[in-house]
Amino acid sequence: MQLVHTPQHTQLSLFEAFMAQPLAPILKETVEAPWGSEPEAFSELSLRGAAGSCLSLLAPILRELSEEQDARWLTLIAPPASLTQAWLRDAGLNRERILLLQPRGAQSAQQLTCEALRLGRSHTVVSWLNPLNATAKQQLISAARTGDAQSLNIRLG
Repeated sequence: MQLVHTPQHTQLSLFEAFMAQPLAPILKETVEAPWGSEPEAFSELSLRGAAGSCLSLLAPILRELSEEQDARWLTLIAPPASLTQAWLRDAGLNRERILLLQPRGAQSAQQLTCEALRLGRSHTVVSWLNPLNATAKQQLISAARTGDAQSLNIRLG
């Protein structure tokens, strides 16, 4: 019996392949724009699944925002019906620092969100705007910068 040896191609593991890449461009970007240098005026979070599961994922984020050291409000604009006062309490949020606002009359949730951001009485304004086009997003960013606030849009799908 004769054994035949065939050369095999060497395959790098994913880790080795990553480490083989030059790190200079990555480090350069990190130095130029360090994490946390200036917070973004607008963020968006997309959650899909059962309503209860989405709220469970959202709870720690809202809890953290409700405990901000900033003395201003955490404002929730037109939250889904399942986000009740009882849910806020059960999720451990600081309800003394939260405003729940609903648009009135002809005012849209988008308009109310922009107004709350512009006034600057909230450190973060959370909205549930879906869909959110580029113009509406730009309005939120502009209003957030004017009021020195953060805009967080939650998309439930």
